[in-house]
Amino acid sequence: MIISHAHRFIFFAVPKTGTQSVRQALAAHLAEDDWQQHALFGHARLPIPELAARQHGHLGVCDVLPLLPAEIWKTYFKFGFVRNPFDRFVSAYVFLFRRSLKQQPRSPDELIGDMKAALQRARFRRRVLIQPQNELLEDKQGRLALDFIGRYEQLESDFEFICQHLGICASLPHSNPSEHLHYSHYYDDELRTRVSDFYARDFEQFDYAFHSDVKYGRGHASPANAKRRDTGAPRLSGTSLQRDVGTIGRSPRSRG
Repeated sequence: MIISHAHRFIFFAVPKTGTQSVRQALAAHLAEDDWQQHALFGHARLPIPELAARQHGHLGVCDVLPLLPAEIWKTYFKFGFVRNPFDRFVSAYVFLFRRSLKQQPRSPDELIGDMKAALQRARFRRRVLIQPQNELLEDKQGRLALDFIGRYEQLESDFEFICQHLGICASLPHSNPSEHLHYSHYYDDELRTRVSDFYARDFEQFDYAFHSDVKYGRGHASPANAKRRDTGAPRLSGTSLQRDVGTIGRSPRSRG
């Protein structure tokens, strides 16, 4: 998470959505009194004890909103990114078990069985990298509480829009890569159903679907429209903050 007082924004770092690339790109523009919380590359903690105690940077709206001054929450530009849950689940699993997979490589069919078993374990389902994305981005009433929600599949163009709004010039580095095939190689019907059920709210909120490698090509994402809330940010297409991100584009494989 980043809370920048200099540029008046709050970045919600949803795991495995390009978080590390975005954080590193923004870091060069932060002032000394801006706040960060992260643990993967170095350690930084927010000056709010209740949040610092979480010891990771993947904090949600319901964590932060009660502890920030109302004026900050009301006036700062709040944004984050989401990713196709089918793709994100595979990426998160491979990342979590990267050491064992390096020592003992697994075929896609073997990984399907491993992921089924993992998803049955309550402790695994509670891990922050596995947590449904909506749980980080919704308020207690189940409403998306951010001003802009970009897509991992459109990371560069959506990040460019954010930078234009913030008045900064930044480019995304390649960071925290996950090495695996297109996510469709790691699913059978049973695992697809289990993942669909576990991330049901994500599919509903963010309008993602399953697409095979054969039809869309490796690294491609499902067409969808990101949900954004118009709060006075720069308008696109002359009418609203919403922009059409329905074009199928190559998903940057090396983003974290």
